[in-house]
Amino acid sequence: MKDSHVCSNKTVYGIAFVAALVCLLVYLRALSCGFVNWEDQDYVINNTAIRHLNRDFFVWAFTTMPMAFWLPLTWLSFAIDYHFWGLNPYGYHLTNILLHAANSGLVVLLADRLLQRGRWLEKVRGSGWPYYLYPLMLLCAGLVWGIHPARVESVAWVTERKDVLNGLFTIGSMLLYLQYVQNKESGAGKGTLFRAYAGAVLLFACSLMAKPTSVVLPGLLLVMDWYPLGRFRKGAVLNVLAEKVPFIALSAGLTLLTVYSGAQQNALNTFSEFPFWLRMVASGNSLFEYVRVMVYPVGILPYYDLPRAIPQVYIVKAVVVAVVLCSVIWWGKKLPWLAAVMLSFILPLVPILHITANGNQLILAPRYTYLSSLLPCLILTGMAVAAFQKVACSWPKYRQCGIAVLMAGLLVFYAAMTQRVIGFWHDSGAMWSRVIAYQPFDKAYFYRGLYYVDSGNFLAAVDDYSTCLAYALKDGNPEIYNLYAFRGEALIKAGRYEEGVQDFSAAISLFPHRLYYFHRGTALQALGKIREAGEDVARAGQAKGQIYWFSHGSSLQ
Repeated sequence: MKDSHVCSNKTVYGIAFVAALVCLLVYLRALSCGFVNWEDQDYVINNTAIRHLNRDFFVWAFTTMPMAFWLPLTWLSFAIDYHFWGLNPYGYHLTNILLHAANSGLVVLLADRLLQRGRWLEKVRGSGWPYYLYPLMLLCAGLVWGIHPARVESVAWVTERKDVLNGLFTIGSMLLYLQYVQNKESGAGKGTLFRAYAGAVLLFACSLMAKPTSVVLPGLLLVMDWYPLGRFRKGAVLNVLAEKVPFIALSAGLTLLTVYSGAQQNALNTFSEFPFWLRMVASGNSLFEYVRVMVYPVGILPYYDLPRAIPQVYIVKAVVVAVVLCSVIWWGKKLPWLAAVMLSFILPLVPILHITANGNQLILAPRYTYLSSLLPCLILTGMAVAAFQKVACSWPKYRQCGIAVLMAGLLVFYAAMTQRVIGFWHDSGAMWSRVIAYQPFDKAYFYRGLYYVDSGNFLAAVDDYSTCLAYALKDGNPEIYNLYAFRGEALIKAGRYEEGVQDFSAAISLFPHRLYYFHRGTALQALGKIREAGEDVARAGQAKGQIYWFSHGSSLQ
């Protein structure tokens, strides 16, 4: 039963509403963002499957894995958006914002159920703490998580509907699990227990159908059971573990399915391509950077590429991470809250670290902290309030006000930084220009070149393709013919036909695809070279249309 001096349910729901409303207002700027040319085409723009909410759509959504992941509920949410909005990005961003605002409210409810039963609160109950302290703690927990700049990628990028939708079901599952634990400890009937437990399992299954990142939820529940719930008592361990069996079974099943699909679509790296020791170094560096982004969210980029040659500083950061992890494990019994924070932060990151055979070569992606930062924000907020309570009574009021001002300043800083980072997702040009300004690499120039072509700025596209081509020549990229073709297409659209012919000739010499002959023939015709143009058109056959990327080993037809 809830402590009488903590908060009434009505008050907690009110605080949750306030947190959701604040997050909604902070992220409204994302409504002005468009689609970006990084996966939004595959998920929405060119995805004809989501354009009809009929039987064929549901069969496709639940029986195929087009992106190497099983995402039926994500596809369903996109299909509903398309039904109402077509390809207007406003509606898709609105849905993302609403889902994230709802999640921020749910975090307040989660904080209430988790922290008011936690060990830290037992130390300050009845010690005369101010009536406003607990409600303030709940509000801070929701806002620190909800408006942190690391959340922007999950909210302002349409493709990451997966994150906010997964978050809705995952947090809901955790809430029902905590309800089940509370009911069990209060001696509730079997029917009540079954409804809460079955609901938690069902919502967990829904979270997996939105995005498989929540496969680690069984581990997070065990962390909660250990701290702050303190359920690992003598004689109760086996029962606590047995409760996780359905969760583990669902996680294991989806993990096997995802690995199989990734292997079928060549989405995994072999250890010969990416040796184990390099994976360990890259993983250590990534963990360091994830902590850095959470503690010091300045300089956030939309994309972090892993360099082909691992810098030596990565080794230093990996060693620092290893030392810290060993220290936390050593002090785990004396500082259980610190060990719980570490475990709950790292567990959701394990599936995406380089130590796994994942083809995604990123240093970090802030969106992966969506679940990773959840429990740490709640536990650390609770610990901060407990620490404040211990000294508040002996402090003069001006010092207490100073702490409050600092906390308010932190939230204002988060909100301001979030507004700034949202601007980087306004369109593909803003996104890739931000990356190029701080971490220039070949792919960033290529995607910005695509944006410039779509915007009609063909000469700017030529410049970016040329820079990307220089990187590719230096690295010995076996698919460099694509860059000649894309630059050739931009040159032709800019009216520089001679140079366009040269680029397509270079592409044909490396990869004589029929589409390349068609575009070279078009340029030759514009130059008045009718005979040569006719020969190329004949070689092209039925091939025509816009240039697209051909992977190494693709058919030449």
